[in-house]
Amino acid sequence: MTEQLKRVTGISGLDPQVMARSNALPYPEGIILAEYVWVDAFGNTRSKTRTLPAEKGMSVEELPKWNFDGSSTGQAPGVDSEVILNPCRVFKDPFRPRVDGVDNILVMCDCYTPAGAPIPSNARYNAAREFAGNEDQEIWFGIEQEFTLFNLDEHTPLGWPFGGAPTRPQGPYYCSVGPANNFGRAITESHYKHCLYAGIQLSGCNGATMPGQQQYQVGPCVGIDAGDQLMMSRYILERVCEDFQVYCTLHPKPITEGDWNGAGMHTNVSTKAMREEGGLEQIMQAIYKLGAKHAEHIKVYGEGNELRLTGEFDTASIEIFSYGVANRGASIRIGRDTWQEGKGYFEDRRPSSNADPYMVTGKIMSTIMGPPASPIAPSNREEAGTPRVPIMNNRATPKVPIPRDAPVVSKPVTTRASKSLDLKSKFASKMKKKSKIVPSRQTYSAPAIQEEESSVTHNLGPGKEMFA
Repeated sequence: MTEQLKRVTGISGLDPQVMARSNALPYPEGIILAEYVWVDAFGNTRSKTRTLPAEKGMSVEELPKWNFDGSSTGQAPGVDSEVILNPCRVFKDPFRPRVDGVDNILVMCDCYTPAGAPIPSNARYNAAREFAGNEDQEIWFGIEQEFTLFNLDEHTPLGWPFGGAPTRPQGPYYCSVGPANNFGRAITESHYKHCLYAGIQLSGCNGATMPGQQQYQVGPCVGIDAGDQLMMSRYILERVCEDFQVYCTLHPKPITEGDWNGAGMHTNVSTKAMREEGGLEQIMQAIYKLGAKHAEHIKVYGEGNELRLTGEFDTASIEIFSYGVANRGASIRIGRDTWQEGKGYFEDRRPSSNADPYMVTGKIMSTIMGPPASPIAPSNREEAGTPRVPIMNNRATPKVPIPRDAPVVSKPVTTRASKSLDLKSKFASKMKKKSKIVPSRQTYSAPAIQEEESSVTHNLGPGKEMFA
């Protein structure tokens, strides 16, 4: 009886005729529904609805504060469970559209104690403090959110056989088309439209490298708004998956067995000075500062990130900071167009898919506004036009800038490029043993700019290009 109820209830919840009857009911004049959304102690979004006079939805300042039971979300003890919701940002509600010229709304909130102090999980409060006073920097963030779709068993990614794995390796699934390659397009497309309707600056989406993995991009957004928009986009993603009855995870490495990519939240960064003439010098200074505080950033860049940042599958090692031009095997990537034009942005590839965008953007702002740091040699020095320098160990960095006319060190140096060549050689040998030959992917050798991501995860050499 329980199983039958569960099955019938699920069918009713997805029956378009049942939903159409409810959606056709008109809203009374003069009121709106406001969905208050917040982040719980575990980084997940929560929400609840209230009815408000329509005029209250005209601006965030007009919206009243609210409260919830923090003991049920890990944010307060049961003996003093009230947590205050403070409205911060308003979006149109794509799940409750109206035809009377009035909008129901989604309200992004942060959380406080009744006494007015931010609770420990209120990452937005701390990020806002980092941005305050730095408005003249006009910092832009473009955030790439990867996620993985599973069947409701929470064990089988979309497109995977139950209890098994795809017979084909990674390659055909990135930016893919066709029923054998793309799994979850309808969900991604629905999410895209819902976000645009809500007013979120969604700038693109595509199938990711692993089958069942998708991604979208938010931005560029200015300052704290990047966190607000990214977090609300996650809420909308969960709601869309709820409609499709598909489980979505932001785990950075949902499949640990086999040669499969993890999921990240690559964060592209640009200040006003970086976008102006001579901005490349500002970008380099920011990268040196990020490298000096690598361990601090890793601590706030997401849970389980050590499973993803291994130095393989388009990632750098979690233990070693690195950067390079068009190098997606580095911690920080400088786009080739930015390098050639001498201005633009950089991409921090370290944040995991489940990272808190408020923590990530706030930490980046804090670090790049900090004191100068010693220069660091790039991972792909040949492409960057910088001579090789002696390296005593993987963590060593030069104390002074390296002159461009410095002599080239003839002693062999173990670099990420040489390591990648060894990996590619091993991969080639492995593929020769298979009955089905998979074409190899050539490393970058031409000056032309391509903004697509390589889908062959074993190619970790310099010059790999993609906009993930």
